[in-house]
Amino acid sequence: MRRRTVAAGTLLVLALAGCSSTSKDSSPPPATTPTPKPTPSATPTSPGRPTDSGTAIPVWASVLRQPVDGQHLVTQQRRYVVTRGSDEAGTTTITSRTSKKAVVRHVPATGFVAQSPVVIDDHWALIEDIRSDGPDPQIRVFRYDLSTGKAASSAALPPVSEPEIGAYDGTFAYSSTDAKNRSCLIVADLATLRSHPVTCVDAPGYVADPVVSADTVTFSEIAAPETARRCKRILSASLSSGTAQPVPAATNCIQWSGASLRGATVWSEVAAADPDQYQSKAYIRESGDSPARPLGTVVTDTILACGNWILWETRTVSATGEETYQINRWRPGLAAPQRMYAAKPGVALTPMTCQDNTVYVEAAYLASTPTYTETIAAPV
Repeated sequence: MRRRTVAAGTLLVLALAGCSSTSKDSSPPPATTPTPKPTPSATPTSPGRPTDSGTAIPVWASVLRQPVDGQHLVTQQRRYVVTRGSDEAGTTTITSRTSKKAVVRHVPATGFVAQSPVVIDDHWALIEDIRSDGPDPQIRVFRYDLSTGKAASSAALPPVSEPEIGAYDGTFAYSSTDAKNRSCLIVADLATLRSHPVTCVDAPGYVADPVVSADTVTFSEIAAPETARRCKRILSASLSSGTAQPVPAATNCIQWSGASLRGATVWSEVAAADPDQYQSKAYIRESGDSPARPLGTVVTDTILACGNWILWETRTVSATGEETYQINRWRPGLAAPQRMYAAKPGVALTPMTCQDNTVYVEAAYLASTPTYTETIAAPV
């Protein structure tokens, strides 16, 4: 099982809502006061979708505020809320938004750690656990029936071979190794478990980093890994029946990840040997044959699609070293990206998630006393 590394000073903060750490040294300190139960709002309190040309900046709403070592929002679906604890393994809880009762409490087995995202719809949820340490690394997936809270069989799915899963509501994509030892990108439906391969590459090459939008899956293909000839490029394919097509790069073989929507792609590029892989140069291409437009520097691995938009995070550093994070968005036909959120200086943001055309992000207030995190949401 291969795992990517991203160097960053605030990577611990950005991992809070993602994969829980297996290192005791990186676990948050014990709470000094009892941790309150999460109280996610029933719905974002923003006024809903813009009513003009569709480009009005949406209003952000607070969804969940907790101590740093409390519960963290993984996603919020129209019927369920998914939170993850700060315990070492990352216990995942799925709660009914109507009854406020937990329907699933998933505790990873010893040695395993919960991995984001959780793929969820009105009836099912898919949770992934990984064990990356030791001689026998493994990835396990569990499909829960939310009407009963019990795990159901997921045997119809090809096995997961890479930890990254891309999801858009009930559709998800991941890497699997087939009988010929090829790495294959699989697109699957959570409700039916119907799946199909998009493309396969021979070992030692592999596919990874899937990002799913309403109509497209975007992913990376790595050739000659761990050699001087290593080459990483980005491809995209229609979710319905499309053949994978490469996204032309600004600089060959250093593409990292991206998202595609209605024929347009936003992607980032950073070399594997770059000392600062936490940030990467990003580009927009409105169609497969249009010229690439530079976007500047973005936070690596934060590009995603939600609704009719592609979003990403940026980070600026003041002369005194103070960090400030922003969220930008763009959609095909828009002349320039929009700034849709700017965090206060010193407040770090997790990578965003999308569910039901709503984007969620967690802000970590580590300079306050006491420290806390707040998940906010906006319809896009």
